Amino acid sequence: MYIQETIKTKYPPGDLALWIFICAELLVFGVFFAAYAFARANNIELFNQYQATLNTDLALINTIALLTSSYFVVSAIIAIKENQQQKSSRFLLLAILGGITFLIFKMTEYSHHMSEGINLTTNLFYMFYLSLTFFHFMHVILGIMILLVLWINTRKGTYTTEEHNGLVSGGAYWHMVDMVWLILFPLIYIMR
Repeated sequence: MYIQETIKTKYPPGDLALWIFICAELLVFGVFFAAYAFARANNIELFNQYQATLNTDLALINTIALLTSSYFVVSAIIAIKENQQQKSSRFLLLAILGGITFLIFKMTEYSHHMSEGINLTTNLFYMFYLSLTFFHFMHVILGIMILLVLWINTRKGTYTTEEHNGLVSGGAYWHMVDMVWLILFPLIYIMR
């Protein structure tokens, strides 16, 4: 006879205050996206012309870096649940490296635009492109800092099979950052 163990799952997983923060951030991004869509609908030729100047290859690499990084965050949480702190800390380190990869390629893209004299006042498209992507860029930096704290705590043995709420909360924030990019990437780089 099998004994079924009842596992009480906390909903939402992680810290409720962080979920409120995540919802607020998503609301801000949502307003940004709506403003972008409205401006684009009224300036289709301008947006199409300048979208063509963006480097979709770098943006695709950044998409892969963030998706892979999120995979490593999930793997870190699974490892902690299996009481494998070292494995979890390695996954977190790989997630951090994915975030850093994103920053490096995004800075390369920004550097190219700056060398071309492009800034917030160049035109409406670049105002939205630079504002949206830089706002996201700052969220990636915050996410990497959170992942760094999680990595340090995991190495110290702070998280256990029974108590890993902080790890789950930090992971939720990182997934929000990833999800926003999954909307930004097609919206700004691909959709015509």
